[in-house]
Amino acid sequence: MDRFASLFRELSRVCPELELRAEEPMSRHTTFRIGGPVRLMALPKTEEEAQKAVRTALQHDIRPFYMGNGSDLLVSDQGYEGFILKAVNGLNTLEVRENVITAGSGVLLSRLSSFAMDKGLAGLEFAHGIPGSVGGAVTMNAGAYDGDMKAVVRAVRCLTPEGEEETVAGEGLDFAYRHSAFQDEQRLILSAELVLRPGDSGDIKALMDDLGNRRRHKQPLDLPSAGSVFKRPAGYFAASLIDECKLKGLTVGGAQVSKKHAGFIVNLGEATCADVLTLAEQVQETVLRETGVALELEVRTLGV
Repeated sequence: MDRFASLFRELSRVCPELELRAEEPMSRHTTFRIGGPVRLMALPKTEEEAQKAVRTALQHDIRPFYMGNGSDLLVSDQGYEGFILKAVNGLNTLEVRENVITAGSGVLLSRLSSFAMDKGLAGLEFAHGIPGSVGGAVTMNAGAYDGDMKAVVRAVRCLTPEGEEETVAGEGLDFAYRHSAFQDEQRLILSAELVLRPGDSGDIKALMDDLGNRRRHKQPLDLPSAGSVFKRPAGYFAASLIDECKLKGLTVGGAQVSKKHAGFIVNLGEATCADVLTLAEQVQETVLRETGVALELEVRTLGV
């Protein structure tokens, strides 16, 4: 019996309520709709289930990969020979006290921002159209329209690499552009504490509607993608550089540089991980040759 089969059996014993899936296609769990099977996936509904899953995996010398909604993830066509713990659809509690919201890591940003609006709390309007979860957004310091998680997150509860609970706050969060202290993927985010400001629910909704209209007008939301593929290089915008190099519509297999927004690579229907990576490399090479600017991938890869 290999160690993943052994882990499956042990998790079924110590935590029978935990949902487990073996050889689960990752194309079902990423917004790119790309990816082969993962050896084992756990979908905990509670923090207790998550902690048991992490500790049991570590006892089997298996370090879990933590994921949220898969909105910034590109998985190998061959899949991932590992153990994934997915928080979305679980770890989804929401609590508010005065102007502070505590959100479970599996809460989708769309739900979180709507919750804040209903409570008359402003500061999360930028997040309404980002198709990620709280845990993923904290990990990547997700942002849009001059807002980001750094501006609102005060503290994060997580599990240490050893599976023990801890709270990280202040400078320990190490927020920077598309970066946080959690990008080493060694700690599972359980929840985040967000400090917002009082606002009028009507005004908040109007701003969210405006930003949503801008997204729909500018972004290819009708096709699978992982949002912006490249990080913003200092002093430039990746999409503008790609557009300048006349790369809109460039296609490899089923992957295409969006004709609507040059910063997106979209799945036309049958794209593979290899298609996306080959296309991204062609974009990087062309932009570097013609503009002298090196583009860095923002999307995370797994099993590649």
